[in-house]
Amino acid sequence: VQLQASGGGLVQAGGSLRLSCAASGRTFSAYGMGWFRQAPGKEREFVAAINHGGYTTYYAGSVKGRFTISRDNAKNTVYLQMNSLKPEDTAVYYCAESNLRWSTKTEEYDYWGQGTQVTVSS
Repeated sequence: VQLQASGGGLVQAGGSLRLSCAASGRTFSAYGMGWFRQAPGKEREFVAAINHGGYTTYYAGSVKGRFTISRDNAKNTVYLQMNSLKPEDTAVYYCAESNLRWSTKTEEYDYWGQGTQVTVSS
């Protein structure tokens, strides 16, 4: 399985970014997908998850109402729309694919992308 994340960049507080993650290597529509992030000096943390069919989502409290996870199974791609960005959202963002149809637990994600940097200036 290969995951290629893109869409990161530098944005001012209050701005928006859309991350994409293209997957290949197995049947994308069979597995849950997630986004995680890691800020400098901090542990990797869960951001959002979506189930295999795209009809169930879950968010960390810190991003709920501002971020939206979605997927296009025809394009083997998962997205993270990030609105109302804050400086504390600055981190490397990783997409990941679970071996389950749905998961919010980091340990249940077996495949990880290379990460894309998101920097929010104040």
